[in-house]
Amino acid sequence: RFAQLTGRQYRLFDYLGAEDAERVLVLMGSGAEAAEETVDHLLARGEKVGLLKVRLFRPFAPQYLIDALPPTVTNIAVLDRTKEPGAEGEPLYKDVITALAEHQMSDRPRFKAPPKVVGGRYGLGSKEFSPAMIKGIYDELAKPQAKNHFTVGIIDDVQGRNLAWDPTFRTDANRNTRQCLFYGLGSDGTVSANKNSIKIIGDATDFHVQAYFVYDSKKAGATTVSHLRFSQSPINSSYLIGADDADFIACHHPVFLERYELLDMAAEGATFLLNTELERDAIWASFTVASQRQIIDKNIKLYCINAAAIAERHGMGKRINTIMQACFFAITDLMPTEPAIDAIKQAVASTYGRKGRAIVQQNNEAIDDALAEVYPLNGNWRVDSTRKLRPPVPDTAPEFVQRVTGEIIAGRGDLIPVSLLPEDGAYPVGTAAYEKRNLGQEIPRVDYDLCTHCGKCAFVCPHSVIRSKAFPAELAVEAPPTFQHQQIKGRDYPEGLHISYQVSPEDCTGCKLCVDICPIRDKSNVSHKAINMVPKAPSGPEEKDNWTFFEQLPDYDRRLAKIDTMKGAMLLEPLFEFSGACLGCGETPYIRLASQLFGDRMVVANATGCSSIYGGNLPTTPWAANREGRGPAWNNSLFEDNAEFGLGMRLALDQQRILARDLLARLNGELDATLVEDILNADESDEAGIHEQRQRVAALKEQLAALNTEPARLLLSVADSLCKRSVWIIGGDGWAYDIGYGGLDHVLASGENVNILVLDTEVYSNTGGQTSKATPRGAVAKFSAAGKPTAKKDLARIAMSYENVYVAHVAYGAKDVQTLHAFIEAESYDGPSLIIAYAPCIAHGIDLEDNHRQQQLAVDSGHWPLLRFDPRRAEKNHNPLHLDSKPPSIPYREFARSEARFNMLWRSHPEQAERLLSEAQHEVSQRF
Repeated sequence: RFAQLTGRQYRLFDYLGAEDAERVLVLMGSGAEAAEETVDHLLARGEKVGLLKVRLFRPFAPQYLIDALPPTVTNIAVLDRTKEPGAEGEPLYKDVITALAEHQMSDRPRFKAPPKVVGGRYGLGSKEFSPAMIKGIYDELAKPQAKNHFTVGIIDDVQGRNLAWDPTFRTDANRNTRQCLFYGLGSDGTVSANKNSIKIIGDATDFHVQAYFVYDSKKAGATTVSHLRFSQSPINSSYLIGADDADFIACHHPVFLERYELLDMAAEGATFLLNTELERDAIWASFTVASQRQIIDKNIKLYCINAAAIAERHGMGKRINTIMQACFFAITDLMPTEPAIDAIKQAVASTYGRKGRAIVQQNNEAIDDALAEVYPLNGNWRVDSTRKLRPPVPDTAPEFVQRVTGEIIAGRGDLIPVSLLPEDGAYPVGTAAYEKRNLGQEIPRVDYDLCTHCGKCAFVCPHSVIRSKAFPAELAVEAPPTFQHQQIKGRDYPEGLHISYQVSPEDCTGCKLCVDICPIRDKSNVSHKAINMVPKAPSGPEEKDNWTFFEQLPDYDRRLAKIDTMKGAMLLEPLFEFSGACLGCGETPYIRLASQLFGDRMVVANATGCSSIYGGNLPTTPWAANREGRGPAWNNSLFEDNAEFGLGMRLALDQQRILARDLLARLNGELDATLVEDILNADESDEAGIHEQRQRVAALKEQLAALNTEPARLLLSVADSLCKRSVWIIGGDGWAYDIGYGGLDHVLASGENVNILVLDTEVYSNTGGQTSKATPRGAVAKFSAAGKPTAKKDLARIAMSYENVYVAHVAYGAKDVQTLHAFIEAESYDGPSLIIAYAPCIAHGIDLEDNHRQQQLAVDSGHWPLLRFDPRRAEKNHNPLHLDSKPPSIPYREFARSEARFNMLWRSHPEQAERLLSEAQHEVSQRF
C-alpha cells in the first residue's frame, strides 16, 4: 500500500547490481546512495559488482539477507559508519558474519564456497564517502586477500588501516549533473537563498534537484558553502561537489579570495560570479596567481557585481542574498530569467511580508538593480598577479597550530593524518588568536584628543578585539610610528604611566558597538566621537604592526588595578578572545568580563548551547591562558546536567583542598613552620592575597620536592588546590529555565560556593529560535507562532526565595558599572550566586548594531529590571534587595514595537497582539 501511494517500495534488504556479481558491498544509510551511483557506473563497464542495501537493522533478519545476495558472490565488504571500541568488529559486520556462518552450516547452503567477508568503516567524523572511495573498496575486494577492518576517507598512518583510492575517479552520473557552489558568510542569507533557489527550480522545471549546506560551528560570520545539483535523472550523489566539478561558483564575499583557492573546484568552462567593491579595472589583479592561471587554463567565464553597494543603497545592511540569487538566475540557463525573478519576489513576500511592506520593497528594488548591474568581466587575460593565499595561521604559530589547527581552518582537515592528532584528545588553548578572519571592512580608531579613558569600548566589545594596557612611557620608545598612547588620566595613576587602546584589525568584525557606547563627542562635530569607524584597507598594515607591538607590552599588575572601576577592570587581560560568536553578540561581553576578573583561577562548566559552540568547538577555542600559563579550565557538559556537573567540580576541588590542608598539617614538622602557618591562614579575598598565596604554594612545592616520602608526593600532587579556585557554571536560558532547571535549583539549594551565569536570550538561540520558559509573553518564536501566551518565568525571584543565594539581574548595555559590580560581588560571595544577564540576539528580529539600544529599552520599559540581592546585607540588618534601575520611563509598547519577535504578531494576529501587550504591561506595572 505504501508503494502504491508513494511509488517507493522497500524490502528488508534491497539488492542492486549484476545477477552474477562476485564482489558485493553491504551497508545502510545515505552512503548506500553514492554506492548505487558507483555500481551503475561500474556495471556499464561490465564489472561484476553488487550492492546490498540494509533497510531494517533491528530486528535483524538473517535469512532475508542470505536470499538477497547473489549465489555467485565470493567477496563481501560490510561497511559500518561507526567504531565500536573494545569489540572485534562493528555491529553490521558482526551480524553479517554470523548470518553467513550459520547459513553455511545449514543443510542446504546457497553458496558453493563461503564468501570472504571483510569489514570497513566509512564516514567517521563526518568524513566524505564518495564514489572514488567506493571504487577503492571494490578494487580492494578484487585482491587475493582483501584488507579487513579497514577505514576509508581517513589517512591512518598509525595502524595503516586506510584503503588507497583514486580521487580523480568520477561516475557518469556526476558528469551528467549541473553542479553549483556558493561561498557565503553565516547570516548573510546565502543558505536561505539557495534553499529557495532549489525549490524554485524543482517546482518550475523538469530538473531533479539536490542541496547540501556545509558550515562550521561558528555563528554569524562563519564560512558557508552551498552545494547545489541539478539533473534530468534522479540524483543519488550523497557527497559534496569535488575538485574540478563545479559548473558555477559564486563568491559572495571577496575575503574568500584571500583564504581559499575557490577555482580549484571549477570545471572546464565554468562560470564564476564575484561580489566585489573594486572598480572593474582592478578586479583581475585581486585574484591570486593560482586563480588567474585557473581562469585562463579552464576558460572560466567571469561575472561581477557590487552587491554590498546595492544592499546599502536599499537599507538591507549586510544581507545580499536576494541580490546574488537574482544574478545566479540571470547568468545561468537553468530556467528562464523572468519567471525565476517573479518566483524570487514571491519568496521575498512570503519570507519578509510579516516584517512590513518596506522590507519587501527594499528587496524587490535590490533584485531589479542586481539584474541591471551584474556584468561580464572580459579581457585578454595573462597571469600577472603577485598575490598568494594568506596563510591560515601566522608563521609564528606553534607547530601543532600550523600542522593541525591551520589545516582545519584552511578546509583541509580531512587530509590530516592520524599521527598528528593528540593521543589524549587535549588541544591547545588560545588558538582563536591565530585565525584572523578579517571580517570587518571598517575598524574602530581612537581619537586621543577626545578619549577620557573610560574603558567602555573595551567593555562592550563582543570579540575582545579592543584592549587597553597601562605601562611606563619609556616602554613605547621603540613603538611603531603610528602607535598611539598617552598619559593615563585620573588621580589613581602616577605620572609617566601611559595608556593605549589598541584594536586587533584582523580580528575585528566591524560590529560598531564600541562606537555606539562611546559617550564622548566632539562639540564642534557631534557625529565624531572619541572612537570612530574607519576603512580598514588604508591603515590595516599599520594597525597590524601596532597590535603586534601592543601584545608584547607587559600586562598591568593585577594587584594595582582598581577593578571596581571600568577603567581599572579593562586593564586586566581577557582570557576569552576572538570567539566565533555572531557579530555584535549579546552574550560574549559577559563571559569576557568574567575571564578578565577571575580567568586565572576559573573552572568552567559550560552547558551545551551557543556559548559551548563558540567557546569550545574545533578547530579553535577563544579560552586562553596568560603569560604565566594560568587560565580557565573549561569543559562542556550536556544540556540537562550542567549545574550538577559544575557542582561536582566544586565538591572535587573542595575535597582536594581538605586533603591538602590535612597533609600540610601532618607534614608541619618537616616543613617551614611559618610557611605552613601562612598558607593555612591565607586571606585570598583580593588580588594581592591571591598572588601571595601562589608564591607561598610555589615555595611549598620546592620543599616538598626535596622530601622523598609518600605523604610529600601526595601533597605535591594536590598542592595547587591550596590556592583559590573560582567555579563558574555557564549556560543559556534554554538550559537554566527549562531543560537543566531541576539541576540548577538543586545547586542553588546546596549552599555551595559556585557562580552561575545565565546568558538570557529569552529563546533557544543555538537550535533555531524555539520558545523557552524565558520567552516573554507575546513574543513570536518556534512553537509560539501566535505569540507566547504565558509570562516569562521569574528565575531571579525563585532564587531569592532561598534567601542565601546572591542574585543579580544585569544588562551591560544599559548600566555597565552595575554589571561590573554584580560580577565582583557574586564571585566574592561564599555561597551560590546567580547572575542573569540580558543578551539581545538575532533571534529577536533586531540588527545587533542596535544591541545596546535594545538593552536600554528593555530596562526603561520595565521588561528587564536591574537588581542585586546580596544576603550579606541582611546580616547587617539592611534590605538584601537593591534595585539598580528606576521605575519604567516608557510604555512597554515602545520596547515591544522595536523588535520583530513582538511586532510581527501585530501583522498576523493584531487582536491577540494587543491583548498580550496589555497583559505584559500589567505585569510590569504590578512588578514595580
